[in-house]
This record gives sequence, structure tokens and C-alpha cells, in this order.
Amino acid sequence: MSAAAGSVTSVTENKLPGLQAAAGASGVGMNDSVYQALLANRIIFLGSEVRDENANAICAQLLLLNAEDPEKDIYLYINSPGGSVTAGMAIFDTMQWISNDVATVAMGLAASMGQFLLSAGTKGKRYALPHARIMMHQPSGGLGGTASDIKILAEQIIATKKEMAELIAEHTGQPVEQIEADSDRDRWFTAQQALEYGFIDHVYERAAQIAGDDAPNQ
Repeated sequence: MSAAAGSVTSVTENKLPGLQAAAGASGVGMNDSVYQALLANRIIFLGSEVRDENANAICAQLLLLNAEDPEKDIYLYINSPGGSVTAGMAIFDTMQWISNDVATVAMGLAASMGQFLLSAGTKGKRYALPHARIMMHQPSGGLGGTASDIKILAEQIIATKKEMAELIAEHTGQPVEQIEADSDRDRWFTAQQALEYGFIDHVYERAAQIAGDDAPNQ
């Protein structure tokens, strides 16, 4: 443990509540001990829709791993169809808040907010497995209530759409106008296409291809 971590207890010594919530595990063939072992190796797993419960758990895990070692990389594996924008933004802001590089890895599906979090990983450390699929689209929300309520919500959706387009443009290097046009409808990418677009930096088949002391195979 880094001296900067103070008296924070290692995740290998203490279980962190909400591990299954963070992973979105169904409990079939997977239990807390599996995710505890992953967390001890600085691996966080998002394997479901993004929602408040698992977003809070993931934020807590990021903060805990940062407190244990503020320099060593953290790996966020993503297999998610997307979900809540506000929950996803909580994860994103925490990724930016901590001092660690957060490497992101797409496996299976990284769609909507899953795509956003994938591309928000540390530049040069955003990966996809070869058969992963990435999907980008604009945020949406149901409209209901009074005319005033609908107007307020519509304005909020427009503001959120603009904010996310600007952030995705920053992450990918694409012009904001291109992001807005491409996200107007569901836009699907293979891993190679996602690499070319700028969502990720590498398409790898094996963890051993990642070099360095912070690689997940170390």
C-alpha cells in the first residue's frame, strides 16, 4: 500500500459491500468471492445496465482502489447495454476525480452509456476484445406530465445531449457536429471500427498483449 493511502484497509483484507451490484451478477455461477478476487487485482466489472445501485458501488470501488494506491492502474471491464445517464455520469466523474489511470475494456457489448464509459478511459489504455460491439446514440427520456413539465424535461434532454456530444468529441477526436450526426440514430461499430473512430486505442485478443507493470496479467 502506498504511504499516501494512510490507514485504508486493503480490499484483500475486507469485503466491500455491493460487489455483485456493481457487476450486475445474477448469482448464477458467480458470487461475491469472485468479484472480491477481481477487486483485489484492481479489476472492476460492469456487466449489466447502468443504474444507481451499481453506479454507487463502482464509484465506491474506484475511490477505495485510489486510496489503496493512488498511482497503480485500475481496469474497468464493460459488458453493458447502457442505462441511466445520471448514474453513468457519476461513474465518469469519479474516473476523472481519482489520480489513477482507468483502463477500460469492452467485452461483448458496450452500448449507449457503456460506450461513453469505454471511451472515457485513459487515452492509450482503452481496449476492446475482437468480437465486442460498440453502439452510440443520443440520450433519451420519456415525456409526461403537465405542459410545463414536458418543456422543462425536453430542455434538460437537449442540454444533456449537447454535453455528452461534446465529451464524446473530446474522447474520440471527432468534431462535435460529427458526433451529433452519428448519434442521431443507433450507430453500431465493430471493435475495429470503434478503433478507427477513436472510441478505443487497441483491439487485443489477450491480456498478455498489454505491456507494462500495470497490465492486468501482471
